[in-house]
Amino acid sequence: MDSPLPEVSAPRTIRELPDELISQIAAGEVVERPASVVRELVDNALDSGARNVLVKLMAGGVRSIVVEDDGCGIPAAQLPLALKRHATSKIASLNELESVATMGFRGEALAAIASVSEMSIASRTADASHAHRIDARSGELCAAARSRGTSVEVRELFFSTPARRKFLKTDATELAHCVEAVRRHALARPDVGFAIWHEGKLVDQWRAASSEQRIADVLGADFNEDSRAFEHSAGPLALTGRAGLPEAARSRADQQYVWVNGRYVRDKLISHAIRSAYEDVLHGQRQPSYVLFIEIAPELVDVNVHPTKIEVRFRDGRAIHQSVRRAFIDALASSRSAEAAGVESAMAPLGFAPTAAATLYVAEPRQGHAAYVPPVPPTAEQVRLSLEQHEALWRPAEPTESAPPTPIPTAPAVTLKPVLPDQDWPLGRAIAQIQGVYILAENRQGLVIVDMHAAHERVVYERLKARLGATQIESQPLLIPISFAATAEEVAAAEQHATTLAQLGLDVAPLSVRTLAVRSRPALLAASDLVALTRELLAEMAQFDASSVLERAQHEILATMACHGAVRANRQLTLDEMNALLRDMEATERADQCNHGRPTWRQLDMRELDALFLRGR
Repeated sequence: MDSPLPEVSAPRTIRELPDELISQIAAGEVVERPASVVRELVDNALDSGARNVLVKLMAGGVRSIVVEDDGCGIPAAQLPLALKRHATSKIASLNELESVATMGFRGEALAAIASVSEMSIASRTADASHAHRIDARSGELCAAARSRGTSVEVRELFFSTPARRKFLKTDATELAHCVEAVRRHALARPDVGFAIWHEGKLVDQWRAASSEQRIADVLGADFNEDSRAFEHSAGPLALTGRAGLPEAARSRADQQYVWVNGRYVRDKLISHAIRSAYEDVLHGQRQPSYVLFIEIAPELVDVNVHPTKIEVRFRDGRAIHQSVRRAFIDALASSRSAEAAGVESAMAPLGFAPTAAATLYVAEPRQGHAAYVPPVPPTAEQVRLSLEQHEALWRPAEPTESAPPTPIPTAPAVTLKPVLPDQDWPLGRAIAQIQGVYILAENRQGLVIVDMHAAHERVVYERLKARLGATQIESQPLLIPISFAATAEEVAAAEQHATTLAQLGLDVAPLSVRTLAVRSRPALLAASDLVALTRELLAEMAQFDASSVLERAQHEILATMACHGAVRANRQLTLDEMNALLRDMEATERADQCNHGRPTWRQLDMRELDALFLRGR
């Protein structure tokens, strides 16, 4: 017997929501936790022109949050209006919304905070005889005592919504989020002083300073030492910041900061651009550290995307992606050895090696693999200077007429090497090879240990990239095309970027409105999953700049070629060959890491060597 159909309830009448419910919904969008309140109140303080911001917390911000500033203040007559929804002094028209330059502009923060807490505001302008204080719940306005500026006190957050208060974490966790919110403001505004107090104790304080000093104060002096500053301009776009070195990468993405026109944001487009710039210098799943400030014309970015204002939308996202990626690639280009040598980055693609008389052995190329590309010959003057340095270092002392040459001893004897010249090489001179894997070199600091294969792999890889240009990757036709079901977006991307895919050695064509066929593949990627590779490329080309995706994919193939073309382990090199590799490393970009992000060399100074043998104890 068939079961009876469920009864259909009568449709509910459409009605307007009461103001109390509307305010709670708005508060749920703006106020997630105490850190949200701190962020919104500090935004308002900075918009008021404050030069000092003080944040006082109790119980991680749950019991009490007080934000004081020395800004312009709010006139007494405007205090009741400031507590109303959609009331703001930041914008007045749609044109101003499209080019907003202030931190706040929605006019919802104070009303949303007041709906879930007990809030009061005390403020005084420069021309007022005294301050005025307003209670958000009762609306009572009375006289108060304070200097020019504004104080906002928020007590018992979420007292009216106990269910939301249960979702908060421990006081220590909420305090950490509040401190992080202030840290983000402090990094973006080094001209403003910040102080955070919790339970009557000073937690953090940052005085007004230069941008570099503020970064060191907030993130630690080690961050500046382990990062490189950069500046990049492209039309209406200006990028500044610091890019963390690959060897200082972290296991967590907890030191990645991006601001757009002074506003801290999280953007997948920017994150992808930065990650792609690091991809062939980072090992495994390590996370880079960076601080990036983006200045762009306000009309070219939409900040009215998310109630918390932490997301933005760019008018030309692909141009932003390309500029950010290029800025980080340039910042990471020079290696530590190249910086010490003072080698111009323009010399790296030429492959100039100061030891021009030596030639590095290269493994014989196998069929289908690329051989080592010899460097372009240096100029005559460079050769002359290099030969003079090389001969002065390695040539034995010539015998004089009064002193006949000493016969070569038949028994093993200790031979003293000449002292390094004043203008020595950063990676030093080769002295030995261990197990056909590592090269030992001596410089003024002490001992340099070089991974022979990893170092040569990077040298070959960078030279292949310099010579690639617009050359098409060699492709191999498939005897039987591989077809797979595709989405409408993937089919559209395959048709739009067919030329780009062909430059990668991939021939991808639609068979139907929902099917794609791969008819050729890159010759060096015979064992790869073509369907997964094609899907990944199509997804990136549809979302990001196609030219950067093409360059990245080409570099992955060149990395495979470089790995096959580099010297292998257990190959015994002569001293001249080892020195040639060291000189090539000094003139090669990104020579501190191989193509897979592993380090290529390590320095042990005399202090570390002495510690191994307990010298000086």
